[in-house]
Amino acid sequence: MKTIQSMIYTEVLAKVGFATLGFVGLFFFFDLADELKWIGKGPGQGYAFEHAMAYVLLLVPSHIYELLPITVLIGTIFVMAKFAQTSEFTILRTSGMGPQLALRNLLVLGMAFVVLTFVIGDYVAPPSSRVGQLLRTQHLGVTYMQGVTGAWLKETQGKGHSVVNVGSITPQSEMGQVRIFEFDDTGRLNRMLRADTAVFEADANTWTLQNVSADYFNAAQSGMQALRREQLPSLRWPSEMTEEMVSVALLKPDRMGTLDLFRYIQHLSLNNQSSQRYEIEFWKKLFYPLSCLVMVMLALPFAYLHLRSTPITSVVFLGILIGISFFLMNNVFGHIGNLNAWPAWLAAATPGIVYMLISMLGFSWLVLRH
Repeated sequence: MKTIQSMIYTEVLAKVGFATLGFVGLFFFFDLADELKWIGKGPGQGYAFEHAMAYVLLLVPSHIYELLPITVLIGTIFVMAKFAQTSEFTILRTSGMGPQLALRNLLVLGMAFVVLTFVIGDYVAPPSSRVGQLLRTQHLGVTYMQGVTGAWLKETQGKGHSVVNVGSITPQSEMGQVRIFEFDDTGRLNRMLRADTAVFEADANTWTLQNVSADYFNAAQSGMQALRREQLPSLRWPSEMTEEMVSVALLKPDRMGTLDLFRYIQHLSLNNQSSQRYEIEFWKKLFYPLSCLVMVMLALPFAYLHLRSTPITSVVFLGILIGISFFLMNNVFGHIGNLNAWPAWLAAATPGIVYMLISMLGFSWLVLRH
């Protein structure tokens, strides 16, 4: 039985590796072609070809993370279909490998892919993407920002709270286009700060604002508010918000690590902010590696099909379609769950549950009934 396991594992690993290499090469080509338009732009010597190559290479771990469940499905389907076509799986069955044992062997291999996907998605892809983005912005001479209005953060301070808007952040962690709105416990606006730039002072838990315009709103006896404005070259603003929180807010949720997402969700909850989008991404981060188990379960029924007259390319193409459909369903349910305020775990787990049920139904119909 160890020999059989070794044969199956070797075949599956080789085919999954080949499929992953092919897809990553395709994404690498398209990413590099898209980056070529930026070569020669930027300050000084500008954005050179080697910078574009480095940036595209740093995106590879993210692509591997996104593609692994699909390539696991394609590679495993190819191996199972090949075994069925050459009657090798029939020989394995007569040698004592029943349906439960075959499923258990593939699930063990699937668990190895689960661990690999989690490690790449949590510890390799996020820092690699961040370094790539910083490299790109450094040589293009532009700052990195999210959307049109940048990132919005909220912090409770004493009896009041502050709302902060950061328009951009440079590779040197210098924030630009900073606006701070300070409110008292009744919701009245007390002060508004506008600064061209701001830097973090981690030791003192403060932000150092540069070229500051400060507007003070003081309640007058008439019930109206009197405005007082000051222009300051610099100002130290106390805050518990760290550089990591601002960076996380400026990053896309799917580019964050699981721990970063969890900490940011806690920050949003403590400040009574909506965290639905980030909660869905958090649960997707947890469930996405487990989809490798679903993929190997989907592939096993192909070993019990009669495929002598069926070209193996047709079976592989079917596997690609199933993988793409899972990827699309996984993304669509995230948006649907966010729009309809579904429980975050349900929106993230539904695609995996649906495909697992499909695989179990196919396995039961092909194996147990036939």
